[in-house]
Amino acid sequence: MFRDAVCGVCGALLGGEALLKFDNMPAAAQHLPSANSLKDDVGKRLEVSQCPGCGLVQLKNEPVSYYKEVIRATAFSPEMKEFRTKQFAEFIKKYSLSGKKIIEIGCGRGEYLSIISRLGLDAHGLEYSKDSVNQCVENGLNARVGFVEDENYKIDGAPFDAFFTLNFLEHWPRPSVGLRGISNNLKMGAVGIVEVPNFDMMLKKRLFSEFVVDHLFYFTKDTLETALKVSGFEVLSCEAVWHDYIISAKVKKRNRLNLSDFYDQRIAMKNKVEAHIARFQNKNVAIWGAGHQAFAIISLLDLADKIKYFELRNSLNGVK
Repeated sequence: MFRDAVCGVCGALLGGEALLKFDNMPAAAQHLPSANSLKDDVGKRLEVSQCPGCGLVQLKNEPVSYYKEVIRATAFSPEMKEFRTKQFAEFIKKYSLSGKKIIEIGCGRGEYLSIISRLGLDAHGLEYSKDSVNQCVENGLNARVGFVEDENYKIDGAPFDAFFTLNFLEHWPRPSVGLRGISNNLKMGAVGIVEVPNFDMMLKKRLFSEFVVDHLFYFTKDTLETALKVSGFEVLSCEAVWHDYIISAKVKKRNRLNLSDFYDQRIAMKNKVEAHIARFQNKNVAIWGAGHQAFAIISLLDLADKIKYFELRNSLNGVK
């Protein structure tokens, strides 16, 4: 009934007393029981905890059996279609993505993927449900079966220039692992949109009915930013959208630091020091006032056999 009592983002032990305990909650929000199986349907206990490390509120419950699938209803409303079309178009323009390769992680039956495809992108979708993928393909969309299980998961067609994952992250048992898996299928500097239900709004309006066994995690703006940062992304913006019901974060894959300048500096210093020492052939050369950095310099510049003496001064031992 309950998963390991560790945070799905930072790995800290949850421990302690649950914040809330709800008994006899619906066992699922989708795939409801048929008339024949209704007699076997029983309520579940939800235990709501908060991570003492990153502060993320989450259920201790096991995920529902269909957590890898995306099932949407609001996507079909004219208002949502209009909102998504405008949102995607502005995103594409801002980050110069026209013609670039983009993937939606959890594309469902292609409700949003179809909009993305019409906006001039090389659009791809990843979805666990085979039936949903078949529906996408029948509608002329480029979708494949899959789910980002771990950091080493490879997506056909990778690397991608951009990605979307929309109201899906809160279902995953290990969100940070999934996000790192997505990151590993992106080009350096790739951008994306990550959206989750807005727990800040739930807190403000005390919407206890928004707790549902399908949603393992309840992100505030702060905890979503934390999850994204520890998973390899820079957060470009993070705001409430869609009547404050959704937190929408624009992110960029964090570039790996290039520290090659340190090598260049080492070579330049080595050449300079050796040229200076060469001026004093057949004479003893000393380093005066050597501190802890001098040890690294002597070693890395290969000066050990070129220096006769060195003086080290520190606050504890005086002159040596």
